[in-house]
Amino acid sequence: MDIATVAQRSGLPASTLRHYEAKGLIRAVGRAGLRRVFAADVLERLALVSLGRSAGFSLDEIAAMFAGGRQPAIDRTRLAAKADELDATIARLGALRDGLRHAARCPAPNHFECPTFRRLLRAAQRPAGKPRPRHPLSRRRP
Repeated sequence: MDIATVAQRSGLPASTLRHYEAKGLIRAVGRAGLRRVFAADVLERLALVSLGRSAGFSLDEIAAMFAGGRQPAIDRTRLAAKADELDATIARLGALRDGLRHAARCPAPNHFECPTFRRLLRAAQRPAGKPRPRHPLSRRRP
């Protein structure tokens, strides 16, 4: 398959395919004139790259999984760690969603009078990367 066909079938521009080739994610099997030619399994590899990117892996991390042969060596420990990261992101986004929903329906005359909204503000003020000791909307227990 030439690069134009791969671009059409994958939905990726040729420039992205050339970049992926430079990163070692895909490999041309030859040339037809000036055009790169790829094996049919390139679409499956591109699907794996897309899945990895959607999960939050960098291109370098994905390339490391592809190093050393035609079949990727997918590190199950890395997958589990990425799943844990996604769980943490989902929890943070869920807390944010809940806080926004609360703020939208809060009966307090002013949002700044609402303790739940104030907790949401404090959680948002923490610098990125600083651990959050508890769920930002959880009620404090004595």
